[in-house]
Amino acid sequence: MQIISPQSKLSLIRDQKMTTINITHLSVSYRQQEVLSDINCIIKPGRLTGIFGPNGAGKSTLMKAMLGLVNINSGRVVYKDQPVVQQLEKVAYVPQRSQIDWNYPATVWDVVMMGRVKKTGWLRSFSNISRQVAKSALIRVGMESFIYRPIGELSGGQQQRVFLARALTQEAEIFCFDEPFVGIDQKTQGIIFQVFQELAKEGKIVLVVNHDLGESITHFDDLILLNRELIATGLREKVLTKENLDHAYGGNMMYFAA
Repeated sequence: MQIISPQSKLSLIRDQKMTTINITHLSVSYRQQEVLSDINCIIKPGRLTGIFGPNGAGKSTLMKAMLGLVNINSGRVVYKDQPVVQQLEKVAYVPQRSQIDWNYPATVWDVVMMGRVKKTGWLRSFSNISRQVAKSALIRVGMESFIYRPIGELSGGQQQRVFLARALTQEAEIFCFDEPFVGIDQKTQGIIFQVFQELAKEGKIVLVVNHDLGESITHFDDLILLNRELIATGLREKVLTKENLDHAYGGNMMYFAA
């Protein structure tokens, strides 16, 4: 049996803490009204983490605050001892589909290659490696046969898979998805969850805003349950208690227990 020294244990604990996202005392306001109050939680690599809560709970706001897309009143969001907003090159973010201009004249290939711009540089030609990464991402999400199709002509599920492929081409350490399951088909949902789980197994941080308390919730390892304040966070089984759900949703909330 291998014996680990106290020094090695401390080093391992420190390394694990560094590779988590640590949110401390985060508060956000819109138009002088506080929408998130004193949020404290840890998002771990190697696990699929969901942000859940009722409409208006601040789920998307939390993700946007983490990425510097909305101003915060107070608090910190740290990864590897540095604010996440100073390391956005390590982040792949897919917003809600409703926030995307689907009439923009771009093909599937154009959209996926956008994920290589940061690594390549603006106005520079893409390398063969970048092209191969993009092709592999399209194959991974089952969209390789749509490569020249205008993005606006695709179904909602196909569009979401294309944006997932774009995120994959970024080869990020942190993956953030805001409501990726809205308006998609069962096939796409299965593909997305499979990719999410693969990313988690690769040691990535995978964070997903979701609202569905149905059977799909069993795919998540950890949950962050919000209603403007943090209700509970941690293992799915520990968060999904009647007490926590009543606190978040005000009672009379049905969910899939597993």
